[in-house]
Parts: sequence; structure tokens; C-alpha cells
Amino acid sequence: AAGYGTRLLPATKSQPKEILPLIDKPVIHYAADEVVRSGIREIVIVTSAGKTAIEDYFDRSRDVEDYLARKGDLEKLELVRSVSKMADFAYVRQPDARGLADAVNTARPLVRDEPFVVLLPDDVILGDPPATRQLIECYESFGAGVVAVEEVPAMEVSSYGIVDGERVDDRVTRLRRLVEKPRVDEAPSRLGIVGRYLLTPAIWSAIDRLEPGYGGELQITDALQTVAREDALYAYRFQGTRHDTGRPLTALIAAISVGLQRPDIGPGLREFLRDLDLDAET
Repeated sequence: AAGYGTRLLPATKSQPKEILPLIDKPVIHYAADEVVRSGIREIVIVTSAGKTAIEDYFDRSRDVEDYLARKGDLEKLELVRSVSKMADFAYVRQPDARGLADAVNTARPLVRDEPFVVLLPDDVILGDPPATRQLIECYESFGAGVVAVEEVPAMEVSSYGIVDGERVDDRVTRLRRLVEKPRVDEAPSRLGIVGRYLLTPAIWSAIDRLEPGYGGELQITDALQTVAREDALYAYRFQGTRHDTGRPLTALIAAISVGLQRPDIGPGLREFLRDLDLDAET
């Protein structure tokens, strides 16, 4: 959670993009909820300067709790308290924006030599079982790192890390080649990496040897290529619906899609959408 969120300016000028709401919860809440439902209790959040609102969100809010207690609103009181009880949170700061591989490496002293999952909270993935749980089960089957992938439109290939390899079954591919944001005519496939990675300690050696790649940053895709070559790495086509909340249009689409599934607001939202005159000029 260390990026600038420039695609959502000016909202992100004074507020971390990860705290922007998807209806009534910050987008980062969905990521935390996903890993907790996947059986993980320790969460390390990589932040940067100006991101203290993230720490505040997952901490106790005594003033709000006291107000709700005096008001007798026990339902909302429990809702607020449950956020800080979700997991054991720790925070590390990435001093400079040097790429995702550098951000992951910032958490290295806390992760130690254990397998771990990386989530990019811009990608809200809704499914049952959670996407993180699916990666864990794939790891347990093959004993190697796993990245979540989905087929992306040709016009969006240049926005993703693209992978290719040997198909194991309908959902699993053993990876041989990974390319960061290639041109569509140079892409090895249309399988794009989305914001979920299950990595093993083999990633540390690969990061240590990284040279700046696309955009002059330390790209996790380049480190994963080394792991795929020297160890093993798999891609998993996850089951679920992914929402990109990092751009204005896709964030709005995500809010509508998630809202339609909510029993408390879905009926009203559906009625509103039916009554829209989509052909009217603005």
C-alpha cells in the first residue's frame, strides 16, 4: 500500500488510495478480509509517507466507540471494534517508490524464511473460496510459488505482467516465461498477472540480483522470471470476480457491481439503474 495513486487524483492528494471507500469499506479492508478468511492471521502492510490513515483504520477508535456506546448503537459498535480484531497487523515503510519488488523486500525482516502471500489492494477479488485460499491450495499441491492470473483483453496486455508456460490442467500452468507490460504483438500469451502472489523464500535471492527494469523500477515480474527458471513457479486461473478499483471508471463499476449483490442496498440501486435514461444527452 505504498503507491501514490496518481490515477485517482485529486482524491489521493490527501488520502491514501487504499482508504478510498468501495461503498462503505475501504478497498484495503477487502484484502484484509480475504486473507483472514483464507486462514492467515499475520498481516504486514507496506506503506509510505502520508499513509498513517491506513494504520488508524485498523487500530482501535476510542472516541467513535465511546460515542456509539453512549448512543446505545451496539450493532455499529461491534462492527467498528471488529476491524481492529481482524488480524495481527504490522507496518513497514518503503522509503522510495522503487517498484513492487522493492516494496516486497521491505517486508523481508518480518516475513523471514516462510512462504507468504502478497496482495495488491487495488484488485478486489470476490469469490468463495477466497482467491488467496485458492493460491494456498495450489501451493500445497505443487510445493512452489503461485501467481494469480486471468485472460486479459488484447488492448490491456501492455498494462500487465504476461506469462506463458506448460499447461498442467484447466487452471494451473507451470511458468517458463514472464514479461512485464509487453506490447500486444510481443506478448507470449494473454494471461495477465493480477494482484495476488504466493511467494516462497526463493524470491529473496532473485530480488537481490535484480537490476532496474520497466520504468526504471525493480519489477517483481523480473524476479519471478528468475524463480521460474531456477526453481519452480506456477500460474493459477482463480475462480471469482476481480474489480480494479485503481481507476475512476473501474472504481465506479466496482461499486455498482458490489452494490447490486448487497441485500441492503441492491434493490434500491437496481431500481435506480432501471429508471436511468441512458440515451439522454448531458
